[in-house]
Amino acid sequence: MSKIHYKSVEEIELIRKSSLLVSKTLAEIAKVIRPGIKTIELNKLAETFIRDNGGVPAFLNYNGFPYSLCISMNDQVVHGFPNQHVLVEGDLVSVDCGVILNKYYGDSAYTFAIGEVDETVKKLMRVTKESLYLGIEKAVVGQRVGDIGYAVQEHAEKNGFGVVKELVGHGVGLRLHEKPEVPNYGKRGSGIKLEEGMVIAIEPMINAGRAGVKFWDDGWTVSTVDKKPSAHYEHTVAIQKGKADILSTFEEIEEVLKEKVNN
Repeated sequence: MSKIHYKSVEEIELIRKSSLLVSKTLAEIAKVIRPGIKTIELNKLAETFIRDNGGVPAFLNYNGFPYSLCISMNDQVVHGFPNQHVLVEGDLVSVDCGVILNKYYGDSAYTFAIGEVDETVKKLMRVTKESLYLGIEKAVVGQRVGDIGYAVQEHAEKNGFGVVKELVGHGVGLRLHEKPEVPNYGKRGSGIKLEEGMVIAIEPMINAGRAGVKFWDDGWTVSTVDKKPSAHYEHTVAIQKGKADILSTFEEIEEVLKEKVNN
């Protein structure tokens, strides 16, 4: 079993740079995502932007994954393939992105509403994002991995939503997926103790209906068993005393989205 790789202050700064490039890439996606665009076009845009900024798309060819972005639509939970599908009003689109910059990985995901979506979907997006930040509040020295999972699960389930259990968050650093695993469910006070130098990706995957998922024959795509929508938000976070250090950001994405609404 591989060990947890504790990061130095310098390493955390390198992971922050990678994570901020992911955030900027997702903000570029936010500028163009709309009804009428094909998801493969978003993938091309992301790959070009990452390379133009000195990075390498972390997902491309990762264990054979053939794209730079995971684009998961509506009832797809994660790991969806960009393709010739044209987005339409009412679609829910989760975009997961990773980069390698100066040998270190960054990882983040954001869920976009295409035009007007129904009230359940709006609530799903809000609660999933809230559950991410509730999990992050527990990502401090002295807490345990189970405290993060409990915070996410408790908030999602009290709002009537299902928490995906087959897929988890993870450590991030010189590899995309490191120890420890970070489930979105758990018992308070259980699991590995969080210590300074750990860097983890917290990524709630929350379903509007049942928690169950099915795995597609393509070897990647995961969708809900009941065909109801799913949302996914993810931050890369460094564990420290008192308050977690969020290395990725949604600020630029949300500024772009706000401008689009106002124009």
